[in-house]
Amino acid sequence: MIPITKPYITETDIAAVTDVLKTGMLVQGENVLALEQYVGEYLGNSHVVAVSNGTATMHIMLKVNGISAGDEVIVPAFSYIATANVVELVGATPIFVDINLETFNIDISKIEEKITPKTKAILSVHEFGLAANIEAIQAICTKHNLVFLEDAACALGAEYNGSKTGTFGQSASFSLHPRKAITSGEGGLIVSGDKAFIEKCKILRNHGVNPVAGHTGFTEAGFNYRMTDFQAALVLSQFKRFQEILDAKQAIAKQFLAEIKNSKLTLPKVEEGYYHSWQSFHIILNGISQVEAIAKLKEAGIAANYGAQCIPHMDFYKNKYNFNAAELFPNAFNAWQNGLVIPLYPQLNNNEIEHIIHSINQL
Repeated sequence: MIPITKPYITETDIAAVTDVLKTGMLVQGENVLALEQYVGEYLGNSHVVAVSNGTATMHIMLKVNGISAGDEVIVPAFSYIATANVVELVGATPIFVDINLETFNIDISKIEEKITPKTKAILSVHEFGLAANIEAIQAICTKHNLVFLEDAACALGAEYNGSKTGTFGQSASFSLHPRKAITSGEGGLIVSGDKAFIEKCKILRNHGVNPVAGHTGFTEAGFNYRMTDFQAALVLSQFKRFQEILDAKQAIAKQFLAEIKNSKLTLPKVEEGYYHSWQSFHIILNGISQVEAIAKLKEAGIAANYGAQCIPHMDFYKNKYNFNAAELFPNAFNAWQNGLVIPLYPQLNNNEIEHIIHSINQL
């Protein structure tokens, strides 16, 4: 079975982890600090906090911004459910906006109608590794005095007009889950150009510890969201060939776009000015059911699945807010019900790529 993705872990990566394990110093340490510095330099003049997972990143970002009960945060209706869950976890209300079905990102034309006096932030997702319309979101945030937060979980390495995602909002979140281009198993990165903001994130990451007058002080009700040192070593090792990984994914995606020709589906689009990191290759099925397509591909030895959730249709949100998602968020519902993610990762060989293309063309 060709999986949807496969972590690209080499013997060098394993040795980097083993070296840390041999020291006995396993918790947050020098490798975490080195990773934070490396990513900050990669993104350019950014400050970074490494944490335990990609959901923790967004939870901390919202907490540091003081978003809480009575506040509203605008989020896309189509994403992984964590994008909305973190808003609930701080006591605020997620306000869903439908997506653009060509990009799978938030529909810019529908944002302003959802803004109220309670709106405090826009948490915009760069879905599947394609940047959202950043310039338009920035303009809306400026006009309405809102905080712009980037959920860039899938988009490490992606670019918008020559600048990397994660560098546009007040702060940004990256995930290091195994579905991502580089991974620590579980892990996440908070990024911001605001050093003071990042220092507050660091306090919340580690139980609220904040040294006061040379002594350990606990100044916040913080979390244990620390990354281990051997996880950081694993990510640092992979980062040394990150561009190679991105280039390989670009080449495969380019071949898919050129050679998949099936009237029963719609391929993703990438407009000029965008560099897609291709965390996932997501297509829309038009003349075949998702269940049938997944079954046919499984018979051919190819794994496939839906790409993300129509969050307002998931049980918790549907029941709490009484949503009719198919009516209120038709594009998000369509992308969830008819979307399909197919395998894309650097280790795919030519025979596997051709087999995937042939099998999809036969759907």
